[in-house]
Amino acid sequence: MKPLTMVFFLVAVSTTMIVLIGEMPGAMAANCNYMELVPCADALTSSNKPSGACCSKIREQRSCVCGYLRNPTLRQFVSPATAKRIASQCGVTLPQC
Repeated sequence: MKPLTMVFFLVAVSTTMIVLIGEMPGAMAANCNYMELVPCADALTSSNKPSGACCSKIREQRSCVCGYLRNPTLRQFVSPATAKRIASQCGVTLPQC
């Protein structure tokens, strides 16, 4: 990933995180932190397979995926098809959203 693209991605993700935390109930906000999915940036922006660190975070954040996909700011970076591809490559079954 090009450095400028990565910076833009991280800024967008940070901004969206602030919005999500403001909209989520307290217990869910503590567990759903999409910033922890930064190890997945390469897999999200290319056809590369996800790293072990990415797969670990996908497993941890599995219950958060629907909320992430409903967020219009995040959806511009991650489509449902991309999320399913990465989860499948990690051996993780995503919930129905």
